[in-house]
Amino acid sequence: MEQRRPSEGAGEEAGFSGWRRMMVRLLHLYFRLTRSITFGVRAAVLTEAGEVFLIRHTYVPGWQLPGGGVEVGETALQALARELSEEACIAFTEPPRLHGLYFNGRISRRDHVALYVVRAFQVESVKQPDREIAEAGFFPLDSLPEGVTPATRRRLEEITANRTPAADW
Repeated sequence: MEQRRPSEGAGEEAGFSGWRRMMVRLLHLYFRLTRSITFGVRAAVLTEAGEVFLIRHTYVPGWQLPGGGVEVGETALQALARELSEEACIAFTEPPRLHGLYFNGRISRRDHVALYVVRAFQVESVKQPDREIAEAGFFPLDSLPEGVTPATRRRLEEITANRTPAADW
């Protein structure tokens, strides 16, 4: 059996004395408490017929793109797949394209959103209203429902006009 030196493969704390390991852990805790961010994902699910899938939550006003928070231990794509399944009954059949990363200062000073464009997907069932989603469905891009949030309109305009994503949501 091959022996490894203490600094090989044992992570960033390898080879440190006990008090240094404790300092590294305390620094990590400090950075987590002072610099942590919230991270979410959203999907612009677009059909070949020029439609977009939108949802209306029960707890916030307006129509918006489906999505939600990335959970601990979850990748952004895993979160996107989970949120699309929960909020839209949709599964992507090819990897979606990352459109942009946004700072969402309206939510908090630490909130960020990754927006993906989903063009290859299957609808697993018709989304029925529940405690979280009041309404959901596909809408023509040129005839969006009344009450679409300003951020959703801006994201759809970026995508359809092939513009560079803004920095802010």
